[in-house]
Amino acid sequence: MPKRVRARRPRFLRSTLVIAATAALVLTGVLPSNAAQATRPSTTAAADSGHPVRESKPVYAYDTAVRESVWVDTGFDGDGDGKNDRVGVDIVRPREPAAQGRKVPVIMDASPYYSCCGRGNESQKKTYDAQGNPIGFPLYYDNYFVPRGYAFVAVDLAGTNRSDGCVDVGGRSDIQSAKAVIDWLNGRAHAYTTRTGTARTQASWTNGRTGMIGKSWDGTIANGVAATGVRGLETIVPISAISSWYDYYFSKGAPLYDSGPEWLSDYVDSPEARARCAAVQKRLVDEAPRTGDWTRLWDERNYVPDARKVKASVFVVHGMQDLNVRMQHVGPWWDALGKAGVDRKIWLSQTGHVDPFDFRRATWVTTLHRWFDHELLGYDNGIDREPMADIERAPDQWSTSATWPPRTTAATTLRPATGTQSGVGTLGLRPATGTETFTDDPGRNETDWAAQIDRSTPDKAGFTTKPLTRDLRLSGSSRVTVTATPSTPTAHLSAVLVDLGPATIRDYGASGEGISTLPDRTCWGASTPGDSACYKETAAKKADVGATVVSRGWADLGNYASDRTGRPLTPGKRYTITLDLGATDHVVPAGHRLALIVAGTDQDLIDPPADRPTLTLDLARTSAKVPFVGGAAAFARATSGTATAAPHTTGRDQVHPPRATHRIPGGSAS
Repeated sequence: MPKRVRARRPRFLRSTLVIAATAALVLTGVLPSNAAQATRPSTTAAADSGHPVRESKPVYAYDTAVRESVWVDTGFDGDGDGKNDRVGVDIVRPREPAAQGRKVPVIMDASPYYSCCGRGNESQKKTYDAQGNPIGFPLYYDNYFVPRGYAFVAVDLAGTNRSDGCVDVGGRSDIQSAKAVIDWLNGRAHAYTTRTGTARTQASWTNGRTGMIGKSWDGTIANGVAATGVRGLETIVPISAISSWYDYYFSKGAPLYDSGPEWLSDYVDSPEARARCAAVQKRLVDEAPRTGDWTRLWDERNYVPDARKVKASVFVVHGMQDLNVRMQHVGPWWDALGKAGVDRKIWLSQTGHVDPFDFRRATWVTTLHRWFDHELLGYDNGIDREPMADIERAPDQWSTSATWPPRTTAATTLRPATGTQSGVGTLGLRPATGTETFTDDPGRNETDWAAQIDRSTPDKAGFTTKPLTRDLRLSGSSRVTVTATPSTPTAHLSAVLVDLGPATIRDYGASGEGISTLPDRTCWGASTPGDSACYKETAAKKADVGATVVSRGWADLGNYASDRTGRPLTPGKRYTITLDLGATDHVVPAGHRLALIVAGTDQDLIDPPADRPTLTLDLARTSAKVPFVGGAAAFARATSGTATAAPHTTGRDQVHPPRATHRIPGGSAS
């Protein structure tokens, strides 16, 4: 698709600084007497040069900050009552700047979860006093940033909490809920002091410069709003966010969950919305068929084609083992943003669906502070000259990459072949012939397959390289093309890349998805009696394993002719389809092996087909394109010579099997 390249600030291409893991300042309050200092830029010394760097400081009083609610006219009638929907917006902002004639930027989190489910690791909800005035705001954004001269704006999506309208799960109503607020902040929309009244109010206290942030559905809304190109949105920080809602529910026709978006909307709808949104619910059912066929509903909820409209910078955070919002949402969005010339930064962790506040807290708060200072206040603090990517290699062990994926990365075609030993196929650069056969077993999953890679089992076809003689890095998205003959009219396929060898990883399949919540609390900003800045600490939950799944993908073989429409299969006929595996960044160490596994249903990660097929792979027409740093030459060097294989422990070791722990893009660690 065409992409428009625009002149922008310097992109994150040069590795001239290293982000220090600096402990964030712990605040229990701020001194009002310091407020006058806010008219003078604060400075700190840059780590690399000694030159002063501007940094926002906690000079405003949090306890006397303005806390108010407004209702913004969305210009959209989602519930069909003949009136424009109004969305509830709760605001907390420092009181002093307005008295000084200064305007402040906005950090905004638009969410459907503020009343139904809560936000963050401790499931915090908004709280109000008896008159309906906001008292408590979930998460630390208000506590930390309001004393530093930012406003925090918490938006209830249409159909949730105190908003009119209906939840339409990533569609026009969801996106317009948040976009209208940015328009109001920039003087282009109307807001009212009450939900039904006529008294208008203006956002005269802000300069309109807005940064959106949020995890899961919240981050998804940030993606969608940025894709409208709305003026005033300067940056977004999508955490574990969706880029295409079809890919949340299906993977080339293979269903990932046993329900569609109507379940989600019903889960977060306010009681009033449930009573008036039957038409929206019906559309979510009718236009999201369980066949996995692509409809116009999915076009409306696919933000990737509109990456060319994005004017905001984008700081992506995602867990490489997120089995809720899977890594398939990262690669296409990231690549499209790059083609559009968007300023980008990325963190990739070993966790599942977890916020960086809960897996790298001190460094995250410091980095986010610098990011917003740069993007919303315009401070030259050097963050735009630092490495583009931070990648977790082992629990709490991070590396950086100047660009992501690295410029030397090239897709390399690997070909599976029948091995000389029983049950052990090979994986290499040379074309092969022959066949492999397996039968779909819906009770088996990728952990089972990897544990038995060196044994012939009826539920999979497995292929491995020789033990590597040097480290080999994968960076980006892989594709596996499979030619298979099914025995039944329906068949699902899974393809996984596996690092075979001992390692200590985050236990992403367990409760917490790679973190343990501890009883002790640390504080990240100023507190009031109704809004604490103190949160439970966390630690990495680790597991010793003999194999690590690096990347995975799925498809309904019936989608062989089209990504958008499935067809019945003719038993005994050969079909070819390409599976898109999620993006990753993983180093396979010397002594380990890289494996490709092709199988049927990946238990708990996709739903099984109507039949239980046996599939025969044509190996001459089956291959994997894998993004190696250094390309085919790097793979050839790593697989040349003789190396001693690192022990590969069979069984599950100490890791929990993968499981779809959530049916919503949120959950207890949301």
